[in-house]
Amino acid sequence: MQVYDTLFIDGEFVPSDSSDVIEVISPHTEQVIGRVPDASHADIDKAVASARRAFDSGAWQKVPVSERAAALSRLSVAIQARSQEIADVISSQNGSPKQWSIMGQVLSATMVLDTYADIASSYVFEEERTGALGSPVRVRRAPVGVAAGIIPWNVPLFITILKLAPAILAGVPIVLKPAPETALDAYLLAEALIEADLPPGVVSVVPAGRENADYLIRHPGIDKVSFTGSTTVGRHIASVCGEQLKRCTLELGGKSAAIVLDDVDLNEAVLTELVQSGLMNNGQACGAQTRILAPKARYSEVVDALGSAVGALVVGDPLDGATQIGPLVAERQRTRVEGFLEAGKNAGARVVTGGGRPADQPTGWYVEPTVFADVDNDMLIAREEIFGPVLSVIPYDTEEQAIAIANDSDYGLCGSVWTADVEHGATIAAQIRAGVVAVNSQMILDFRSPFGGFKASGIGRELGPEGIDAYTEFQSIVLPAG
Repeated sequence: MQVYDTLFIDGEFVPSDSSDVIEVISPHTEQVIGRVPDASHADIDKAVASARRAFDSGAWQKVPVSERAAALSRLSVAIQARSQEIADVISSQNGSPKQWSIMGQVLSATMVLDTYADIASSYVFEEERTGALGSPVRVRRAPVGVAAGIIPWNVPLFITILKLAPAILAGVPIVLKPAPETALDAYLLAEALIEADLPPGVVSVVPAGRENADYLIRHPGIDKVSFTGSTTVGRHIASVCGEQLKRCTLELGGKSAAIVLDDVDLNEAVLTELVQSGLMNNGQACGAQTRILAPKARYSEVVDALGSAVGALVVGDPLDGATQIGPLVAERQRTRVEGFLEAGKNAGARVVTGGGRPADQPTGWYVEPTVFADVDNDMLIAREEIFGPVLSVIPYDTEEQAIAIANDSDYGLCGSVWTADVEHGATIAAQIRAGVVAVNSQMILDFRSPFGGFKASGIGRELGPEGIDAYTEFQSIVLPAG
């Protein structure tokens, strides 16, 4: 049992003013494994005030970019030193399989830190232009102010770093609000922040439930909100930011399509990648390729191959190194996924494998990894983000129809194309209305390139130089001619 009674504010652990607590529950044992304070309005006020002091004094903005980049490098080293501990804590909170957690949950976060430390040297914060009337103009990327980072439970450390790293480089203090389901690993991050020797107020960590999170979003001391999570909550945050004219970045849901072209060699390596693209992190990933579009000429082959591969996945304790599919994060999430399983069956989709709870898991919020065949793109299981280990295989006649099906979605976060002809795959990819489309790969993120969605999958981009852009405002300083 991990119990914390403090919050990380102004560069140190301080007592919380709140008497309320957040209980963190293991999705495998269904037992409480930790408690942290549910940050009160007073706690959030302190965190925001600390960030405002760091920003309004101008001291953090005056720190050379090279020194801010060095702080990111120190943070990367501090996280790496406790990487397995953090990975195991995350797995114990959200069910992420141990074999996926170390890279997908932790080392990927340090890679982002290292990438941004490198990008810093080439990012253009200021440039000189010649104005229309000949006067010199200095165009700056000024820091946006104080940011709030609202973190989801599925990949908590990684997504935290997607917000923290560019904010630090831009000179923007950030108040982080971890999800209640995964509040424990945030304390390990706070310890690493102390080791990285960041100035007080640059980063604060205040776990909180929904009501107090809303207080943070609406706080007059917050200039920008960066949120990763559901489209429903994203719409709410967008409305609040719209009312207050706050800047916001929203990375929301997805219902991504993997287009299997007729010429693909469905060998073991490709099949493994294809399965992982849809079921990574137990399917609890916004970019999961959960709609598999297969040509009718090879439909049975694709369905059978996916059914065999998914049916052979090892389901069990997320802290067991052999486990490939762990439990879902919460009982409510399992109930939701089971509702989609019933909806698929009732709509006439055929269960190829899975479709229920695993019989050998008497406790824990488990759902069998499932493959549905004979799925029409109008079915609920093809329209809504399930956020669980469920794949739907949809047939198509022509490549044009496959593209149309892939684009027939409210979402537009990711996609993939699987083919023997990479250039042709890239041509298909360019016609998909999604923020990132991979060819012959499950990799939906490149740390040097922008990540984000079209349509209901969000607004704005993270990663790459564009991730820094999101924490800046353009400022033009017009100088006298001559």
